Amino acid sequence: MMDHAHDLASVRDATDRLLTAVGKLDNASVTQSSRLPGWSRGHVLAHLARNADALVNVLEGRPMYVSGEARDADIERDAPRPLDAQLADVRESAARFQDAGAAPADWSRTVELRNGVTDSASRVPFRRWVEVELHHVDLGIGYELEDLPAEFTERETDFLAARFAGHPEVPPTRLTDGTRAWRTGREADAAEVTVTGPPADLLGWLAGRRAGSALTVEGGPLPALPPL
Repeated sequence: MMDHAHDLASVRDATDRLLTAVGKLDNASVTQSSRLPGWSRGHVLAHLARNADALVNVLEGRPMYVSGEARDADIERDAPRPLDAQLADVRESAARFQDAGAAPADWSRTVELRNGVTDSASRVPFRRWVEVELHHVDLGIGYELEDLPAEFTERETDFLAARFAGHPEVPPTRLTDGTRAWRTGREADAAEVTVTGPPADLLGWLAGRRAGSALTVEGGPLPALPPL
């Protein structure tokens, strides 16, 4: 089982970094485009706040979101808010998540996320850590994949490689940063593609944040990955 207490502390640290960085923006900056197509920085911040509350629902046994439509509507409603309101919402929702994580619970239990996805409760703090770190990068305010904690980069690479493992549309693929290696894609029913690059670039490609231009590929073209 994952160390949920460690991950809750990592979420808190990542949230503090994000709030400090966002606190240096102004109202006009919040309305500018993020790196996510169709989303302003306000959309990203609104999503982070609503995701924290959604994961509280998960930990407390309620549906993560009322519906996909309600999730999207909440983000659209909250995106235009001024900076002070965005900061307060991210901070207060993060505190609610930490409070839910501190409550006595069976962390080995299975919980339900969106679209029928289930997972161990012990993994929920890591899932929140992913949201905070990657969306901090998505804001486009100077925090890059290279700035992510090394532990986070390795664990999220593990998670995404496992997610694409066995996927029929992804060829057998070996990933390596020169020190560590992962395998993903279909079972080896054909020649294996080897993708090599720095940890940040491997993660960026797997997470759909980079096109993979900095990666070296042997045995075929760079595989096209399904959207997350």
